[in-house]
Amino acid sequence: MMNIIKKEKARKQRRQDKVRAKISGTASRPRLNVFRSNRGLYLQLIDDVSGRTLASAHVRELKDKKLKKVEAAAALGKILAEKARALGIKEAVFDRSSYRYHGRVKAVAEAAREQGLVF
Repeated sequence: MMNIIKKEKARKQRRQDKVRAKISGTASRPRLNVFRSNRGLYLQLIDDVSGRTLASAHVRELKDKKLKKVEAAAALGKILAEKARALGIKEAVFDRSSYRYHGRVKAVAEAAREQGLVF
């Protein structure tokens, strides 16, 4: 059992490393990082050159607590795009980490694009 968990963690790390090898964020075009957990969703705009988080959002910031996970992800994407616009950021690099581009991850990206954030 333990060996299976270690294998899956290693697989997930390899997927994440592949994605991160291709993308990097700057101050003018930060990396939009997505972290999914069972309880919530975390989004960050990261400047990899200086190693700073420019803006972040979490599901706890939402007013409506009764949203389904995908709906909450879309609302969170809009919130982060508005924060980016307030900072003068119009473009970002989308970092899906080791997650496939569907469900909550896709909802975040599409909602951010609707608010004018370009990937």
